[in-house]
Formats: sequence, structure tokens, C-alpha cells
Amino acid sequence: MVLLESLDLPLGMVAPNFALMATDDGKYTLKSFEDNNVLVVVFMCNHCPYVQAIWNRLVDLQKRFVGNKVAFVGINPNFHPDYKEETMDKMKSYYKKHKMNFPYLLDETQKVARSYNAQCTPDIYVFNKDRELCYHGRIDDSWSDETQVKKEELSLAIEEVLRGKVPQENPYPSIGCSIKWRN
Repeated sequence: MVLLESLDLPLGMVAPNFALMATDDGKYTLKSFEDNNVLVVVFMCNHCPYVQAIWNRLVDLQKRFVGNKVAFVGINPNFHPDYKEETMDKMKSYYKKHKMNFPYLLDETQKVARSYNAQCTPDIYVFNKDRELCYHGRIDDSWSDETQVKKEELSLAIEEVLRGKVPQENPYPSIGCSIKWRN
């Protein structure tokens, strides 16, 4: 496992489109979320301990913001023959295990992860209604132990975007396992 940080990306970057299959056997695109004022895109996977540590927090955040036209979407870019945990069947199992309340999509070709400049899992992006990047950083200040969280940075960023503001300019990067790139 290689530990990496998310890249420093320019705010205002427009969310690249995608068309990916999900654990519910549906196909999702950016347009699938057009009724939402905020879209949180999380590049995640099944086997990464950094994702596993925050998985339930993501589910809780979606629950907290569900009435505010905030949508979360998880995208797994780690479909790789060397990682047996990263199949659609395993994704469906994790989806049920964590009682996910947002779509979990498979980026089988890794083109979507590349278009977002995703670097690690988790890699978290917050886009406004116009799908401009407003936040790219970590979920909070204690990835490994939610009982030690003092500042919920992702939650604060979502609240700011809902108010039409831009969150802090220099967020702490997300950290996690490297994406398992194929060629």
C-alpha cells in the first residue's frame, strides 16, 4: 500500500462527465444529479483502510444533508486483476454492509478517475450547482478515529456551498491508498 495525498486542484474546475454502472445495476451520469445543488464525488474502493475508516461517516453525511439537495456518489477506480476485493460483486456486498444511501459506481476503465485527476482513495470533491469545484480535501481532522474528530471539514464545506460561498481556500488534502492504475 502506497500512501498518497490528493492533488492540489484549481477551484472552479468543471466536473467531467461520466457514464458508469452502479451496484444497483443502474447507469449514472452527471445529469443523474442535476436536481441537486451540491454534488460530492468520492473516489473510493473496497479494500483501502482509509476508505473503510470513513465509510460510515460518508453515509452519515449523506443522511444529514439529504433534505438540502446534496447528493453523494462513490466511484471505484480500482477494478484491477491484482485486487480481488475490487469487483462489482464485492462492491455490492460492501454497499449492503455499510447500508449505503448513495450510488456506488465502477470506473472499470479508470478514465473517469484520470479525468478528475484523482490520486488516492478516498479522494473527495465538492461541486456546486454549476458543477464547479468548490472543495477538494479531507473529510475531517481524524481519518482513523471518528471519536477524535474536532473539525468536520467536508461538512463545513458543503454548508458553505449551500450558502453560495466558497469554502476555505487551502483545505488539507485527503490521504489514502494510491489508485491502482493499469498501464
